[in-house]
Amino acid sequence: MLLAIDCGNTNTVFSIWDGTRFLSTWRIATDHKRTADEYYVWLRSLMTMTQTEAQITEAIISSTVPRVVFNLRVLCDRYFNCRPLVVGKPDCRLPVAPRVDQGTTVGPDRLVNTVGAHDRHGGDLIVVDFGTATTFDVVDTDGAYVGGVIAPGVNLSLEALHMAAAALPHIDVAKPAKAIGTNTVACMQSGVYWGYVGLVEGVVREVRRERGRPTKVIATGGLASLFAQGTDLFHKIEDDLTMHGLVLIHDYNKETA
Repeated sequence: MLLAIDCGNTNTVFSIWDGTRFLSTWRIATDHKRTADEYYVWLRSLMTMTQTEAQITEAIISSTVPRVVFNLRVLCDRYFNCRPLVVGKPDCRLPVAPRVDQGTTVGPDRLVNTVGAHDRHGGDLIVVDFGTATTFDVVDTDGAYVGGVIAPGVNLSLEALHMAAAALPHIDVAKPAKAIGTNTVACMQSGVYWGYVGLVEGVVREVRRERGRPTKVIATGGLASLFAQGTDLFHKIEDDLTMHGLVLIHDYNKETA
């Protein structure tokens, strides 16, 4: 069994892959102070409750938070007796190397999404990930990551608006009934929702212009489905894109070992 771990700035997701399907997927708030023992107690209880107790023999980690990697490595070594692959480290190979400026470090999540999206949709893609940051990953014909765009995430922008303007409340992200708000909350929801729809459409338009070729747009991340209601831009919404990419990278490293 493979334990796939995707650590983002906000949440960390654990999935168990049995070779054909994901048996279970769980998420926990990302906290660099959480120890390997704490991870295991939490994970073990969920495996027992969902009757997915499995013999984990392999693991792979993608983390945008470097400080948590050590304890995740210890978790895999101490409790599952395996040395995890860590995306972005020299010993973790990719099917196609990224083509970016020399010395540039590409976020592991972006590399994993690139691999997963290319496997499912071929090349010439833009992968839009609605996470803590809203990222746009450009995938070439052969599956190489060739650059992208990083914008503030939706919830991050809402939090900044609330913190910087004392009179503005904290609100949830929702598609407003109409563009013109008639109260403070409705005005904020409209600005955030339609503002981000406009941001995504504008960035994709410019990327397509620079690429000069037909380009599919794949959306992923927790808010992808919500923003898909406001635009017909997305070719496909992929809820498990990162986990799919992790499995592919793990398999590739086993095959080429």
